[in-house]
Amino acid sequence: MSVILIFMAGIAVIITWWMAQQRLTSKPWLEVGRAGDVPDGSSSAPATEKIGLYVFLAVVGALFSLLISAYFMRMDTADWWSVPIPNLLWVNTAALAASSVALHWTKAETRENRGEATRVALLAALATAVLFLIGQVLAWRELAAAGYLLTNNPANSFFYMITGLHGLHIIGGLAVLSRTTWKAWNGAEPSGLRLSVELCAIYWHFMLLVWLILFALFAGWANDFIDICRQLLT
Repeated sequence: MSVILIFMAGIAVIITWWMAQQRLTSKPWLEVGRAGDVPDGSSSAPATEKIGLYVFLAVVGALFSLLISAYFMRMDTADWWSVPIPNLLWVNTAALAASSVALHWTKAETRENRGEATRVALLAALATAVLFLIGQVLAWRELAAAGYLLTNNPANSFFYMITGLHGLHIIGGLAVLSRTTWKAWNGAEPSGLRLSVELCAIYWHFMLLVWLILFALFAGWANDFIDICRQLLT
């Protein structure tokens, strides 16, 4: 329950920040101006695609928060043996972080309308994301070779299920990122890719945040943090 409350508090903070950025809390009837002046909301109005992405990410976040809550409840049972964290997961984390940084770089290049740099940045984001997925599969194979199979104990099942679900979301993002990269390398202007790149960057930053939380969870670092939060909430 504490995990869900913490997640909902985080969502509330994000929504409040987004409303402030989009001026949804402003009061236009109190703004001073000449009669007949109509404010141009095109620059501040969020794109429909961006709103849809925010809604989707809220649903994805709720799903992972429920899985994490179930993980904490199940780990208190006697048949639970934690899965050792393969060292390869550190490399995978660095690859996903590099992909997120590359997409942030791509955003900056599209704003400056620099075509060559945009193409290179997109390719770097795509390559590091694929590297992350390959690394996840290799980490699975390493655990399976060490005897940590899916059905051995509940900890194994949770690890494979949660990391697999995260990987599926990365694959879904890769489909959009690959399409955007293909357009860039086939002559599309950076200005025309701006919205797609921004959506990919938002999605990638969110999935990186989810992975960092999952990594801390599997490594056992989140236990002390959750204990502190439980004490504060009680």
